[in-house]
Amino acid sequence: MSDVDPLAQPVYAQSEYKPFGDFTLAEVEARAAELSAAAGWGPTARVGGVARGWSELGRAMSAAGAAHVRDLGVEAASDFARRLWVVRSLL
Repeated sequence: MSDVDPLAQPVYAQSEYKPFGDFTLAEVEARAAELSAAAGWGPTARVGGVARGWSELGRAMSAAGAAHVRDLGVEAASDFARRLWVVRSLL
C-alpha cells in the first residue's frame, strides 16, 4: 500500500470536505442514501456499487459500535477507503 493515510483523505460530506476517518455513522448513512438515489443505468451504474460500499461501511460501524470511521481501525478503514474510491489501489 502507498504512504497515503486513508483516514486523512478528504471526502465530501454534505457541505464541506472532511477527513474520511472523521465521518460519523450518520454521515456515512447519508452518503450511502445520496449515492443510492443517484445510481441508475448507463454511466451512473457504477455509483450503485459505491453506494452499497457506503451502506456496508455503515453496517460495519454500527456492528462495531463505532462513532467514527477511524474507530474501526486502520486496516478496516483502509479496506473501505479502497472500495469507496477514497484512495486508489494500483492492484
